[in-house]
Amino acid sequence: MLDQDAVMTALKTVQDPELHRDIVSLNMVRDLKVEGGRVAFSLVLTTPACPLRETIDHDVREALEGIGGVEEIDIDWGAEVRSTFREGGPTPIPGVRNVIAVASNKGGVGKSTVAVNLAVALGRLGARVGLLDADITGPNIPTMLGIQGGLQASGQQGLSPVEAHGIKAVSLGFVVPPGTPVVWRGPMIGSGVRQLMHDVDWGDLDYLIIDLPPGTSDASMSMAAEALIAGTVIVSTPSKVSIEDARKAVGMFDRLGVPIFGVVENMSSDVFGRGGAREAADELGVEFLGEIPLDVTVREGGDVGVPVVVGHPESPQTAAFIELAEQVAARCSVLQFAGEAGTR
Repeated sequence: MLDQDAVMTALKTVQDPELHRDIVSLNMVRDLKVEGGRVAFSLVLTTPACPLRETIDHDVREALEGIGGVEEIDIDWGAEVRSTFREGGPTPIPGVRNVIAVASNKGGVGKSTVAVNLAVALGRLGARVGLLDADITGPNIPTMLGIQGGLQASGQQGLSPVEAHGIKAVSLGFVVPPGTPVVWRGPMIGSGVRQLMHDVDWGDLDYLIIDLPPGTSDASMSMAAEALIAGTVIVSTPSKVSIEDARKAVGMFDRLGVPIFGVVENMSSDVFGRGGAREAADELGVEFLGEIPLDVTVREGGDVGVPVVVGHPESPQTAAFIELAEQVAARCSVLQFAGEAGTR
């Protein structure tokens, strides 16, 4: 006779492939019901962008079918994104579960393009996502999301998030008229980044993506000091010069005590080469998060304010960004559980 104890025992044999713990002890199995030969329950993943959902689904069904008497398996999939926590870390941003920085030590590698499409890809996978433009003196996010520059310049409420393509975005470009230069010294940039993080009502977010300016600047240091960062994505092209700067970026975040999710190779092609970022990641002992193929549609999307993930959903470039989003979400979950285990 099929009963709940037998079903739970079978489900305890199924492990989350990333977290290496069984799905029952992880509290992923909820609301179990056994009625005759029908088994129904909710399976709550650690992120809606889980890259291994199909694997977990296969393993669950295989485990249940192995106990006999199961005629129907009904799984209601869900997700609960946990918050990053580190003992003694900086103050979390209210309402934001995880802050993810996108960085490079060199301009011109497509860092903002990666940040925008990563954010939109996470949103399209079901996460609640925000995008913060921390490039104070060169804010490009409004253009790349199709948001009018300076639209909040005459308001009395200050900066507030603007929704576009399923995500919330904040940029100094919202209050600065187009074409107006932002001439700030280092301390002002650091203060500006802090205010964009903590003085903006972000609402309830699973992930806040921060698009950092190039280099080892006040923006990066202020971010690390003023907010609890889940991890950083380092963007590089395959070129030798870009790889050298990517190594410096990895070194900087190591010194700042910010986890590094890995390196992504942008503009991978026969023209610029490919594979350099993967080799650098191997040498540095960090994850290689994938390649973004070079294509004119990526640049065109940024120019017209329609990210390639939205404008060309079936393209190889979009597939690469979706895979990047899944990898970043997975790395985030792994570090969260590692941190929780370390506090026990």
